Amino acid sequence: MAYGQKILKGDAYKRAAVKRRHIRIRKKVAGTPERPRLVVTRSNRHIVAQVIDDLKGHTLASASSLDASIRGGEGDKSAQAKQVGALVAERAKAAGVEAVVFDRGGNQYAGRIAALADAAREAGLKF
Repeated sequence: MAYGQKILKGDAYKRAAVKRRHIRIRKKVAGTPERPRLVVTRSNRHIVAQVIDDLKGHTLASASSLDASIRGGEGDKSAQAKQVGALVAERAKAAGVEAVVFDRGGNQYAGRIAALADAAREAGLKF
C-alpha cells in the first residue's frame, strides 16, 4: 500500500484509508493569505472546522460542535454541522477572510461534510 500504511482490519482500515486520501489531497490543496484553507475534521460524535493560513502556520478562525452555542442545540449531527459551517464562516469574515480553499480531510463529500460546506457558502464564504 502507498504511504507506508500497514494492512489493517475494520475501523482501523477505514481510518487509514481516510488518512491516505487526506495526504493525497494535501499534495494539491494549500492555504495562502489570500485564500486560506478551510479544513474539516470529523469524528463519530463531533465536527471541527478551521480556517488555516499554511504559509504562516496560523489558524485564523475555528468552530466546533463542542462550542457552547452549538453543543446543547437541537437536531441531528447534520444540523450541528450546518451550525458549525455558519459559525466558522461568520468568524472567518470577522477575521477578514472572503474566500477559502476547501479541504474535506479525506472524508467523502456527503452528509455532514457537505452540510457544513453548504452552510459556509450560504453565510457568504466563497469556495
